[in-house]
Amino acid sequence: MTEKPWLAHYPPEVPHTLTYPSMPVQEYLTQAYKKYPQKVAVHFMGKELSYEELYQSSMKFANYLQKLGIKKGDRVSIMLPNCPQAVISFYGILYAGGIVVMTNPLYTEREIVYQMNDSGAKAIISLDILFPRISKAIKETQLENVIVTGIKDYLTFPKNLVYPFIQKKQYGMTVKVEHRGINHLFTEIMKTAQPTVVETPFDFEEDLALLQYTGGTTGSPKGVMLTHKNLISNATMCDSWLYKCKKGEETIMGIIPLFHVYGLTTVLILSVMLGNKMVLLPKFDPETALKTINKQKPTLFPGAPTLYIGLMSHPDIAKYDLSSIEACMSGSAPLPAEVQEKFEALTGGKLVEGYGLTETSPVTHSNLVWGERIKGSVGIPYPDTDCKIFQTGTTTPIPNGEIGEIAIQGPQVMKGYWNKPEETAATIVDGWLLTGDLGYMDDEGHFFIVDRKKDMIIAGGFNIYPREIEEVLYEHEAVQECVVAGIPDPYRGETVKAYIVLKEGYTVTEEELNAYCREQLASFKVPRVYEFRKELPKTAIGKILRRSLVDEEVAKQNEAVPS
Repeated sequence: MTEKPWLAHYPPEVPHTLTYPSMPVQEYLTQAYKKYPQKVAVHFMGKELSYEELYQSSMKFANYLQKLGIKKGDRVSIMLPNCPQAVISFYGILYAGGIVVMTNPLYTEREIVYQMNDSGAKAIISLDILFPRISKAIKETQLENVIVTGIKDYLTFPKNLVYPFIQKKQYGMTVKVEHRGINHLFTEIMKTAQPTVVETPFDFEEDLALLQYTGGTTGSPKGVMLTHKNLISNATMCDSWLYKCKKGEETIMGIIPLFHVYGLTTVLILSVMLGNKMVLLPKFDPETALKTINKQKPTLFPGAPTLYIGLMSHPDIAKYDLSSIEACMSGSAPLPAEVQEKFEALTGGKLVEGYGLTETSPVTHSNLVWGERIKGSVGIPYPDTDCKIFQTGTTTPIPNGEIGEIAIQGPQVMKGYWNKPEETAATIVDGWLLTGDLGYMDDEGHFFIVDRKKDMIIAGGFNIYPREIEEVLYEHEAVQECVVAGIPDPYRGETVKAYIVLKEGYTVTEEELNAYCREQLASFKVPRVYEFRKELPKTAIGKILRRSLVDEEVAKQNEAVPS
């Protein structure tokens, strides 16, 4: 048996092993500023920042953080959608010596409190419309400073004047935050801070750049510790895979959220690493995205299947020119073959599926962008990435073609889980990251995913963990038993469904449960479907059989499809 059969499929342009610069992630921005000072680094709804402006702004932000007392190793949260402030904050925190904590802007007060306390974040950068939520949460956290910005802050005239009215119509509120006490305005920082920082000593192997939170079927979300080496390694691997791309000449479409590690690596870090332009949109709206692609002519478009499906489903797609798109790397969820074929026909570019995890910064496998692709496969491992199929829960290899647990080794594998040594030890065994995902490798070295982590739901590219939703449902006075599962959905991949058994004498409607969940959970975690039952299927020892409910749902959907 060949040790790494996939290497035979590598194009001549992709090395089997790579050289990784021993430097902090923010050094890429310093280099890009020196090489391409006047080149556009960020395009945002008509506003553009050059590499010089991005560098100077990031240094100002770092200077301000250090004056607030942020020291090497302190955690600082970014709770922003895709916008220039998110990019400035990311690099600014790193220049200051801090560790970035990416926080989903959809999080509720309860979720913010948990993540801030678990990470020990000392400051948070957030949107003005999220300020009321943070103001309520801050009393239960260690947060010492809140830096507030708004979408309008980086819009051109007259959009910056009109946007507050649009915001009020969309969200039913306008928020005015004063620059005093623990509250700080991003715009004031950019006016008053100096672009100088006190440099801190740096350890490429050990120093953390990012705490990226991921859920788990075994409990609360965990902070994945990603070092500068992890992130630089994965960005370098992505660059090697996209060997036809030209440094300083590509335009990367940034719709996939930067608060997701996939967007962080493939848009935010990779763009700056190569001196390319990133085109950011704060949320996915198919028509806005199509207009932006038509005008900005992006060449690279990392995303998730739901993004590509959403664009192709737009009734006026024929009006827009998508031919600039040369390469798309799809992650976060399985890519249907028909989506791949239709999108490639529309754009003339390549759309390939890859695989990875938050714990691997995130990419480990991909189909070749310019080369052989195997239908149904997530491709082959990246350079310097080893992958084996083990007997589930062990480090015992099994023969090719047999289904087992996917295990990863490589420089992009996390340092561990923040303050969770036992969970780290259970996940990284004998130097192998046990993914919990089931799959197999064929004799040629192509990998196939059979099932995701046992209970995890992937809906619209978001990882959703049933236990967290179940814990919220169990807190409702009318709920006796519940189980949450992912059921097949042609658009989102999976949809969250809750099966409920009510306490005797209690009643509650689907609408009431939905409203309750929306108070406790980010919108993407809220069940889309509720089913009330007298009892739930269980094993002899009382464990609820989640899988049988999913199988039942699949059977019902199959019966509904005419043969």
